[in-house]
Amino acid sequence: MSSGIVRQALRRNPWAFLGPAATQALAAALVTTGLCAVASLSGAPLTAAQRATMAADGVADMGIVFLVASIYLSILVVGVTMGTAIADQGRDLALFRTVGATPRRVRRAIAAQAAIVAIPATVVGVPLGLLFGSAWVGGLVGHGIVPAEVTFRVHGGVVPITFAATIGTSLLGALIAAIRPSRLRPAMALTEAAVPRRGRVRTPIGLLLVAGGVTLSVLISDASAETADNAGLFVMLAMCFGMGMLGPVLLRLAAPVARLFGPVGRIAADNVVARRRSLSGALVPLTLAVGFAAFTIVIGSTTEKVTGVAMTPADRWLTYAGTGVYAAFAAVAAVNTLITVMQARRQDLAVVRLVGGTRGHTLRVVICEALVVTATALAAGSAVAAATMLPLLHTALGVWQPYVPPSFLVGGVLGTAALVLAGLALPAAAMLRRPPIEVVG
Repeated sequence: MSSGIVRQALRRNPWAFLGPAATQALAAALVTTGLCAVASLSGAPLTAAQRATMAADGVADMGIVFLVASIYLSILVVGVTMGTAIADQGRDLALFRTVGATPRRVRRAIAAQAAIVAIPATVVGVPLGLLFGSAWVGGLVGHGIVPAEVTFRVHGGVVPITFAATIGTSLLGALIAAIRPSRLRPAMALTEAAVPRRGRVRTPIGLLLVAGGVTLSVLISDASAETADNAGLFVMLAMCFGMGMLGPVLLRLAAPVARLFGPVGRIAADNVVARRRSLSGALVPLTLAVGFAAFTIVIGSTTEKVTGVAMTPADRWLTYAGTGVYAAFAAVAAVNTLITVMQARRQDLAVVRLVGGTRGHTLRVVICEALVVTATALAAGSAVAAATMLPLLHTALGVWQPYVPPSFLVGGVLGTAALVLAGLALPAAAMLRRPPIEVVG
């Protein structure tokens, strides 16, 4: 019975697993890059003086910090995307329970889906990570950040460690998403799938994570610059996950903005409120992408403006390259998560067409929904970046007012909107090209 639902889920909803597969491949690439960076820096034939210089500059621990951050980021993002894919099977899992499946069989079926997707994704991600790692080490040497004796090395445990990281995070995200549907009594399963429940646990956890992140951000502002930078990364990750947990509440608060666009906006506002739980899955990676980019660029531009000293090309490359990798990973995860959400709505869009909605009208509704998600992600990401950077700026520079380059402000808004539209509007436009009767049938 378990194998039957696994086959059905993979055949019926192949697009639903596109997001998890892409994020798992990228997560495997990041973990592989971090492992190879550790091996390259620790295994280089350097003199004691060279190693002392690298340790003083904080370069010696760079590979370890990158590896730990990659694993932490993978746990958050891969878990979220896998959970979204499983959550879209609510009705199928409910039917599975009504025909006699035990909670253990439901969890086993969901775990099998996660493993089936994670294994080939990791196989693809490891070679990508080797390419990224080689380019990363080459960039460090080319910019004079590490001695020329540092060459690219492959970590001996790259394959088992990477597989353990990606499969482990996928199973964790899937099993967390399976807790509720597997424990429901069969008589209540279909009702639970049709009527969304309130986030009685999710919202308090999100508030706790955000409040804890703000508190830790204030505490680490008195630490050394290196400690504050390293700890600030993990504080930001925790706060981003907290914002994602608060996603349904944030989207509900932001939905009335769509009503400014008239009748189409009113429909979009109602859709956002009705689908706030599924859409909130994309807020974690979106907030990560906005928060990482805003923190790095704004804190650098503010430091240059206050001190009058520009960053060296090597420092600029090191800072922006690392942040760019994390932001790109989060951006790809966000787009894939939104595509998964939109694919689950294909029959709803077809029904709207059958009752008289035109293709243009339906697409405008989806675009309005995308604008609400964009505004929510920008607000959440900016709040996370501000809460993390402001105490650091005050401690290091004595200022509370950051400097935001106008080009970054415009580019950030347009870039975030482009990501959300690529995940919602483009798939919707493609689905609306099919005759609605075919989709419903």
